[in-house]
Amino acid sequence: MTTATMERVPAASSPTDAPAVRSIDLEFSTASDVHTGLEEAVAELIGVAAQDAACGILVTRLHPGRYTVALDESVPFGETYEAIAA
Repeated sequence: MTTATMERVPAASSPTDAPAVRSIDLEFSTASDVHTGLEEAVAELIGVAAQDAACGILVTRLHPGRYTVALDESVPFGETYEAIAA
C-alpha cells in the first residue's frame, strides 16, 4: 500500500487568485511506488515552473520513503536536481 500526501496552499476566494503549488510532500510505504510517485509530482511541478520560467525542480529524499518535490530558485529553469537531506 502506498501513502502519498500532497500539501497544498488553501485555495483563494476565486480560482484566478489561487497560488500555484510550489512544493509536494510524498511518503511511500513500498520502494516500487517511489519512482512512479516522484515522476507524477515532478510532472505536476513542470507545468507550474513553465509559467514563469524562473526556477527548476529539486527532489529531496528526507528519509527512506519520504520525499519533497519543490520549485527551487537555486536550480536552473528546465532542470531537476536530486538531494539527500543530511
